[in-house]
Amino acid sequence: MIGRLSGQLAYRGSDHVMIDVGGVGYLVYCSDRTLATLPARGAFVSLYTDLLVREDLLQLFGFESLVEKEWYRLLLTVQGVGAKAALAILGTLGPDGVSRAIALGDAAAVKAAQGVGPKIAQRVVNELKDKAPSVMAMSGAGTQPATAPSTADTAVLETPAPAAPAPSIDASAQADALSALTNLGYGPSEAASAVAQASGETPEADTTALIRAALRLLAPKE
Repeated sequence: MIGRLSGQLAYRGSDHVMIDVGGVGYLVYCSDRTLATLPARGAFVSLYTDLLVREDLLQLFGFESLVEKEWYRLLLTVQGVGAKAALAILGTLGPDGVSRAIALGDAAAVKAAQGVGPKIAQRVVNELKDKAPSVMAMSGAGTQPATAPSTADTAVLETPAPAAPAPSIDASAQADALSALTNLGYGPSEAASAVAQASGETPEADTTALIRAALRLLAPKE
């Protein structure tokens, strides 16, 4: 499977781009949000990709970050959500917005995506509330964009090669803090969301500091 493409942005359409990799043009479909982040035609770009394989169709979908790609793949596990709907949800909410909507059970936010009805939106928050924590926990370390090459030597990478995570982020501290919060009785979704937010605000925090920060975020607002 093609996990990432790096090359020259040869063409930009309403819902896709063409990336020229060594003389071969790859059509990559993206959300509106991702398209808005891409540079002008002729510039070098790098996108994480997911390949959709059907009997009569092969389509590449592109994502600015690994966490966006993982949300896309998770959204596809919901009955009734296809590639177009998943991209619409991500284009409307972004990865962080999807995290918040699922953590809060906010089906109305999901429904704001074009082509997503109330039943599908409710199904998304219901079915993903227990599956989402692992992706939510990536928010602190998995949001780095794919790095565009600085020279004309470009390549197709067959497996994802994320940019090195910031050394200050302690993944084990995140996991320990998440475990502690769930042991305290917090739901997996709300705990993961709080830990991800706390880690993003203070990436150098150790387990104890993360737990304290997450508890402050989880405390009832007056």
